[in-house]
Amino acid sequence: MPPTVTQDAVLTDSQIAELAQQLRVDAVRAADAAGSGHPTSSMSAAELFAVLLARHLRYDFDHPENPANDHLILSKGHASPLLYAAYKAAGAVTDDELLTFRKLGSRLEGHPTPKIPWVDVATGSLGQGLPIGVGVALAGARLDHLPYRTWVLCGDSEMAEGSVWEAFEQAGMEGLQNLTLMIDVNRLGQRGPTRHGWDLDAYARRIRAFGWHTVEIDGHDIDAVDEAMATARTNRGAPTAIIARTRKGRGVAAVENQEGKHGKPLPDAEAAIRELGGLRDLRVQVRKPADAERQPREAADPHAPLPRYDKGAAVATRTAFGEALAVLGDRRADIVTLDGEVGDSTKAQLFAAGHSERYIECYIAEQELIGAAVGVGVRGWTPYACTFAAFLTRAHDFLRMAAVSRSDLNVVGTHAGVAIGEDGPSQMGLEDLAMLRGIHGSTVLYPCDANQTVQLVTAMAERTGITYLRASRGEFPVIYGPDDAFPIGGSKVLRSGDEDQVTLIGAGVTVHEALAAADKLATEGIRARVIDLYSLKPVDAKTLRAAAQATGRFVTVEDHHPEGGLADAVLESFGNGHPMPRLTRLAVYSMPGSATPAEQLDAAGVSAPSIAAAARKLVAD
Repeated sequence: MPPTVTQDAVLTDSQIAELAQQLRVDAVRAADAAGSGHPTSSMSAAELFAVLLARHLRYDFDHPENPANDHLILSKGHASPLLYAAYKAAGAVTDDELLTFRKLGSRLEGHPTPKIPWVDVATGSLGQGLPIGVGVALAGARLDHLPYRTWVLCGDSEMAEGSVWEAFEQAGMEGLQNLTLMIDVNRLGQRGPTRHGWDLDAYARRIRAFGWHTVEIDGHDIDAVDEAMATARTNRGAPTAIIARTRKGRGVAAVENQEGKHGKPLPDAEAAIRELGGLRDLRVQVRKPADAERQPREAADPHAPLPRYDKGAAVATRTAFGEALAVLGDRRADIVTLDGEVGDSTKAQLFAAGHSERYIECYIAEQELIGAAVGVGVRGWTPYACTFAAFLTRAHDFLRMAAVSRSDLNVVGTHAGVAIGEDGPSQMGLEDLAMLRGIHGSTVLYPCDANQTVQLVTAMAERTGITYLRASRGEFPVIYGPDDAFPIGGSKVLRSGDEDQVTLIGAGVTVHEALAAADKLATEGIRARVIDLYSLKPVDAKTLRAAAQATGRFVTVEDHHPEGGLADAVLESFGNGHPMPRLTRLAVYSMPGSATPAEQLDAAGVSAPSIAAAARKLVAD
């Protein structure tokens, strides 16, 4: 067995080569103990990690919260055995813990998550590490003004993901010299060769076109890797991509550069370990960062008054959102707004007028929009990511993974539903409520008026997890006062009485339609309770159950497809001994076309006449 190196020793080139072999051995051992995993994908990048740990990473493992720490994002999250082996080499995990890989209760999961204190974000859904890394680097360059570096390791297979190229564009435009991407070009993907194989120049040409500096190397050459990383650390004015030619399963003949070996433990782990030179116990003293402090975040006006709107005024909730966000930026120095190049329509650009340094334009690149927001959040900022509700569907996987990352992220989708009018179905968010409600631990809000919007936008900043606010394009009457309270998880009962026969439940634009329907029904002697269910997750089960007991009949009405939206939120509040009311579900069942907002609501069957008709039928039956 090669000699143990003490914690304080500086590793020579030969010792770094031994460290790389140790990382391979430990990756093989971890996967073998688990009976599953991706050791061959780990083995190809061993020299990259060994050199990074020994010479270039600046990280205090005892204090992962240190603001000067570098950030290391393993975008190819299936290579987690490599990451965990590196943590062992750094003295952060023990050998015993390494061998709990993928076992119940272990924090060393199949793909990394922030259960581990040195992991910033969950990875494993390929194509996300670089977009998030761009956000982390942006925070360092534009917000924190700290000298930390962001290192991202990608696999060559994920270079086929469009989100990666959105990130290349954003990073190049921003000139993020504090960002280094390492591409592990091992030629083999899950089912066979990758698109470009070992053609390093094919990657380099494309990446340089986005304003990056590129270095093409043999990824198993210690000196070449070291020189490339040194170049990345000193390069100015552009991010750096280290494009490393490697061999999958490096060092074990039975699997090296062999197809069909992806995602499997090695067939004979003991023989593989012998072939790799046996067990090692090298320890690396990862260099700690130089002392640096985040600049204090001082709010311009912590007591700036929030917008207030008069009852009866016609105001779009998107306008109230933008005006509230701008004031929130005055009140809190941690608020950052990210836009998908629709800030004039979402009104997010009102924030930019007073806080341009905290306004990040991501252009029409919704995956980068959410990825960058997650990355900014890693640094302790409070992000609001804004675009049209319909376009958030492109970023659903980023939102899903943000929940796995335990991210605190505020998302605002505007121009939702058929109520946007003539633009037609391509611009109508009709799936967003279901999409966001389905995300673990999420909060979903849908205000119906300006004062309610202001309160909810402000409350979002204090919320943990993924919080989504749906805002409308058109102007609607203000029905609440500026001092009314709208706790998350609550609702508002707008009409009620002892003789109520049916309950009408809406959110957003359909609240106004439900009120109009209730007024019409009242002239016919039918008493209707009206509930504004502005919080769709968590939902106000207590108020809904009381309404069911009082009226026994519900009409739910939503400017959204019937699956997964308001009606499902209502129904999920029943069960466990709470009797279900009779329910008529009004939603957008048809494919809309182009028409005025009023015509759209009528055609979809979610306007006041349709609500009144459904209520009459329920009462008569």
